Amino acid sequence: MILRVAAAQGAAVAGDLVANVAIAAALVRSAAEQDAEVVVLPEAFLTGYDLSVFAGPLPALVDLPLAPLVAASRESGAVVVASSALAADGVATLSSVVVQPDGAVDVPYDKQHLDGDEKRFFRAGDHGASIRVRGLELGLSICYDGCFPEHARAAAEDGAVAYLSSSAYFTGAEHRRDLYYAARAVENGMYVVFAGLTGTCGSSSFSGGSAVYDPEGRPLVRLGTEPGVAVADIDTAVVDATRSRHTMLADHRDEGLGDRVRV
Repeated sequence: MILRVAAAQGAAVAGDLVANVAIAAALVRSAAEQDAEVVVLPEAFLTGYDLSVFAGPLPALVDLPLAPLVAASRESGAVVVASSALAADGVATLSSVVVQPDGAVDVPYDKQHLDGDEKRFFRAGDHGASIRVRGLELGLSICYDGCFPEHARAAAEDGAVAYLSSSAYFTGAEHRRDLYYAARAVENGMYVVFAGLTGTCGSSSFSGGSAVYDPEGRPLVRLGTEPGVAVADIDTAVVDATRSRHTMLADHRDEGLGDRVRV
């Protein structure tokens, strides 16, 4: 089975929900022009990734002005994996906001690995999550999650053929950005769809680099710092062939490696 996916990137406006939803909707429509069925947006794109935003009042899901994004999903038929800082019952999270073509909106995943200043503002999620699109399992992740091999491994062991990452890498971290997600792909014999924030948001500058990696860790398509969409096909036959040829996923030792000996 083949599923066309898009990693979308743009510059978010710190704290401007209306502007960011409009930009997100435009990116979804751009991806749909290339027949994308799933569109992944960068980390905290709807609120903007900015510490001053995180320190202030954060929206609940019902506060997000999602109508333009819902309309873009409905018109295109694409499932949209957006991301936002959210607050609910006094708890703040960095979350995946999934918009379905039928208008359904859900928040199935909260970022589990918080990095740096994020720990001051947010609570880490307590579970992993996947979405299913045309019967295919797609694991969800947010930025720093992808730095931990076990996070992507858990998705792969649960049946995921692709790992979707909404991310925001600061300018200067390009080497690590490109290394982590290629590694997650090759370790698990699955695709990785990396959507990176770009441009300036508040006081920070971001490096973009949105890409789709194949199950061998090779970038099928990659953007620089320009706004746009990186579109490629997920092919389950390639996943199956790669996992048959390179059996790291099957050969993982669940019982661990035993005690270490020093001589």
